[in-house]
Amino acid sequence: IVALDALALSRSIRAREVSCREVMRAYLERIARVNPGLNAIVSMEPEQSLLAQADACDAMLARGEWLGWMHGMPQAPKDLAQTRGLRTTWGSPIFRDFVPDQDAAIVERVRAAGAILVGKTNVPEFGLGSQTFNEVFGPTLNPWNTSKTAVGSSGGAAAALAARMLPVADGSDMGGSLRNPGNFNNVVGFRVSPGRVPTVPALNVWGNLSVKGPMARTVDDVALFLSAIAGPDPRSPISIDTPGDVFARPLDREFSGVRVAWAPDLGGLPLDPRVRAVLEGGRGVFSDIGCEVDEACPDFSGANEAFQTLRALDFALGHHEKLRDHRDLIKDTIIWN
Repeated sequence: IVALDALALSRSIRAREVSCREVMRAYLERIARVNPGLNAIVSMEPEQSLLAQADACDAMLARGEWLGWMHGMPQAPKDLAQTRGLRTTWGSPIFRDFVPDQDAAIVERVRAAGAILVGKTNVPEFGLGSQTFNEVFGPTLNPWNTSKTAVGSSGGAAAALAARMLPVADGSDMGGSLRNPGNFNNVVGFRVSPGRVPTVPALNVWGNLSVKGPMARTVDDVALFLSAIAGPDPRSPISIDTPGDVFARPLDREFSGVRVAWAPDLGGLPLDPRVRAVLEGGRGVFSDIGCEVDEACPDFSGANEAFQTLRALDFALGHHEKLRDHRDLIKDTIIWN
């Protein structure tokens, strides 16, 4: 069961070829076997409760009721997203025992699509940092080689996907937090446009530096998961009006004449030569499928300074009270920001 891609799993559940209880049991057994060595999923819900929820999903199917494409599938939101009735720590000792009374918008939509929350995925403290570790739960390790990092900040989500402990996972991305873990764990992390997946609640409702987004093992699964979590929300003034279900359409298309900008040095920003070599090796794929590839890039001089300033503003807005009241419980990089 855990070897199935999310799309195939969804179809099997809907056709009642496999029960939601069987799916939940298979994933719980996988988590019990693999997670102790990786520490990707934290704040697990009790097994008895999860199996009872799976049974309820099976009963709905027997009555011809279908919640959505995630009906009865296990899901673990990133531990930066509030989850009603389920501990949310942000990886911070300050919130070690915090249990919210409301869901974040992305969690509302996952539940509405039929998912059962089994726990949370591990993060760096407040999501700041390229390595997933914190004082509450410790580090998340890379499932391909546990001597290596799963990076961050969606490292728990990516490691859980790679180890087949979840069919899909959500994450967030300010400066690479969906994309870097995707690469390091050999799964697909996709940073969406600001407002595509509403960020609710938010201290800065106009903020567009950090976004919520999907992760999965295949592009098809990423698109399908995005169809569940994307779409407008009146609580977010920057949310995009396009409904999420556009991403459930077939992905096949014709690429003849599509223009691709190839930026081998990102306009002068640092790029590891080993990364550049890998990218150059794949460059021909775009031409092979009919794209027009041009070497072109905007002027990104000053981009790093701009990013650090905007990030510092975000953290000043979000954490100034914690800095005032709990300076001894906050890691140095957050204080620096």
